[in-house]
Amino acid sequence: MEESFPEELDNELDEIEPVGDEAQLYEHFRVVVDKGQSMVRVDKYLFERIVNASRNRIQKAAEDGFVMANGKPVKSSYKVKPLDVITVMMDRPRYENEIIPEDIPLDIVYEDSYVMVVNKPAGLVVHPGHGNYHGTLVNALAWHMKDVPDYDANDPHVGLVHRIDKDTSGLLVIAKTPDAKTNLGIQFYNKTTQRKYRALVWGNVEQDEGTVTGNIARNPKDRMQMAVMSDPEQGKHAVTHYRVLERFGYVTLVECMLETGRTHQIRVHMKHIGHTLFNDERYGGHEILKGTHFSKYKQFVNNCFDICPRQALHAMTLGFVHPVTGEKMHFTSELPDDMERLIEKWRSYISNRELG
Repeated sequence: MEESFPEELDNELDEIEPVGDEAQLYEHFRVVVDKGQSMVRVDKYLFERIVNASRNRIQKAAEDGFVMANGKPVKSSYKVKPLDVITVMMDRPRYENEIIPEDIPLDIVYEDSYVMVVNKPAGLVVHPGHGNYHGTLVNALAWHMKDVPDYDANDPHVGLVHRIDKDTSGLLVIAKTPDAKTNLGIQFYNKTTQRKYRALVWGNVEQDEGTVTGNIARNPKDRMQMAVMSDPEQGKHAVTHYRVLERFGYVTLVECMLETGRTHQIRVHMKHIGHTLFNDERYGGHEILKGTHFSKYKQFVNNCFDICPRQALHAMTLGFVHPVTGEKMHFTSELPDDMERLIEKWRSYISNRELG
């Protein structure tokens, strides 16, 4: 895709299984109370010592039996005493890189108590990792919901239901509660969501519409790329439907509809049929793949690269059933300015050629 589900959804929704009674607990915080400490409620005591934790969240952890004094669960009202050993235990391991709330602007298209839909700009990494541990969409969500008691950005049972690449713009749905994530995850898994993308691709796409089917896996020759596998036993099943919206001779504007959601799916499938996304550097689309050898044309294309300095791909529409109300939700995001200007430049180029 352009889009991928977090690994847990690719793994048959393993991560949304409820935690059993015998679940292992992991220590997230430990402190030995000073000898001179006056008696104070444990929620207040922890709030003053744990960075980026709200008092509501600490109280919820205590309700769930995760706050301990000397190895035994205590309620929020427990008064700490000198030399108490206070620990916070959770039913998941501590992340190597805790997600820190960061005040990053969000373009929120829709929000209620259960879900959010955001319009992600190109250039914003969705999730921390691979050297991008700050400044991500997840950090922005953590800040936006820092006062929501049930939302913990480090808890995989809430948050992103699917992802899009850093340099792809467009719509994403976020679950604010575990039940909402379970429900939405099942919708994505059962392919009942609706997702359409706009893409500008190299070459004249001959068929007005078509379907690309091909298992996708990491490219054995280049670990930074994904690729369509010739062996049907390899990779993950992937299906992309497309239809032509407008032709510009050397490039084509297409609408892509995802049936599955694999990493780089649209980028890989369109390259596979000979139509690499325009300015997709990872897959070679930042080279002039179609057109003339005239220096004037080369300059025109380089100007286009400057106007839209990323793969020309936008997650335009998103549809799903609301996980609580059952209402059919449908959202549309206008093309961002860089893609709008890019398409207009090609439109103008073709019309001038035809007039000439």
